[in-house]
Amino acid sequence: MRHNAFRGDVRRDELIAWHRGNRERTRRLFDLVVPDAYYDRPIALRNPIVFYEGHIPAFAVNTLVKLALGRTGIDERLETLFARGIDPESEAGVRSPTDVWPSRDEVQRYTAAADALIEETLATATLEDDAVPQLRGGEAVFTILEHELMHQETLLYMLHELDHAKKSPSRQVAESSRSVEPPGDSATRRLDDSIRIPRGNATLGANRDSFGWDNEFPTLVVDVPEFRIDAYDVTNGQYLEYVEATGVRAPHFWTRGEREWYWRGMFAMTPLPLHAPVYVTYEEATAFARWRGARLPTEAEFHRAAYGTPSGEERAHPWGDEPPDASRGNFDFATYDPIAVGSHPAGASAWGVQDLVGNGWEWTSSVFAGLPGFEPMPSYLVYSADFFDGAHIVLKGASPATGRELIRRTLRNWFRPNYPFVYATFRCAR
Repeated sequence: MRHNAFRGDVRRDELIAWHRGNRERTRRLFDLVVPDAYYDRPIALRNPIVFYEGHIPAFAVNTLVKLALGRTGIDERLETLFARGIDPESEAGVRSPTDVWPSRDEVQRYTAAADALIEETLATATLEDDAVPQLRGGEAVFTILEHELMHQETLLYMLHELDHAKKSPSRQVAESSRSVEPPGDSATRRLDDSIRIPRGNATLGANRDSFGWDNEFPTLVVDVPEFRIDAYDVTNGQYLEYVEATGVRAPHFWTRGEREWYWRGMFAMTPLPLHAPVYVTYEEATAFARWRGARLPTEAEFHRAAYGTPSGEERAHPWGDEPPDASRGNFDFATYDPIAVGSHPAGASAWGVQDLVGNGWEWTSSVFAGLPGFEPMPSYLVYSADFFDGAHIVLKGASPATGRELIRRTLRNWFRPNYPFVYATFRCAR
């Protein structure tokens, strides 16, 4: 079985190491929460924190052990309770699956049993079998591993909403702190520079020779007319000019002090970092672009700017075919908050467009839908199809909390256009 984050066939010991690394990072994230906040619902549109500590291991058991391998689980009641999250249109649509959540001791006992069962399964079970739809190419294995990475990021969105007093950052803050000031002499950089991208093809989607989620398949070649795109994401400083000129409401992550604006960071309030990318909703991004006489790029334009080249070839990543590392962008939990745009010039595309991967997902103008020939994935039939409703927008790239194994050209993210909690920025196109 193959995965883009590995060279050649993925070995069992590599799968086990990945699973252990996932579980350790998830435990560290839950350790940020003080005990009294365990049943809080920091985002009213989502389940309380307790749900997610049970959901991640329950999903692994439900998907790999029970669905793919046809074996029995550990606790049917908990595996039903923690089976799936929610995505209501409004707070009025929230319906908690239970009024009485398990104790944390009970959840953690289940988690320990599930972790042991998954590790034993990865070590001994048949993980790849073309005769079993969920095991073709090891699909169920990669599904549970990437699912945890995705929930680490969505969990962080939730923890960001907790009062600072309800989090215990300990040494994790120092390990993930960086300056948000621009590198070098900012006077030499024009944040409103745009780059001409000539007409050419952009390939969306992937061949089925490596793992991907169902919305990543099949391939689709799009003829993209010439356009211009900003070299950098829109910054807090640029958005502040817009707020002051129009009187629009400030973004979710900003807080107004007596005399200045502040950034509501993961662990503290800080003066608004003017050189960091602004995090906004799709609706806010669209309005800003319109104010600038511009628009958001389409998904195909993002691909052309990120992965296209003047010679016509397409790259695996904006910087080339080398695997992602810390020099290429702000991702894989390198920081808990965004840093200055342009801080990773080694991650620029062939056209010189900066920060296309990391520091914030980027809104496109494309409505989330299946590529022509879309087929639901056997391991997670409702992963994408439930969201082909015209009410979700495609995002591309990655945020500071996107795991390294998720960094690939074809990965697509999506959210509702008014959802304010995601680490999402944007750049203008014309």
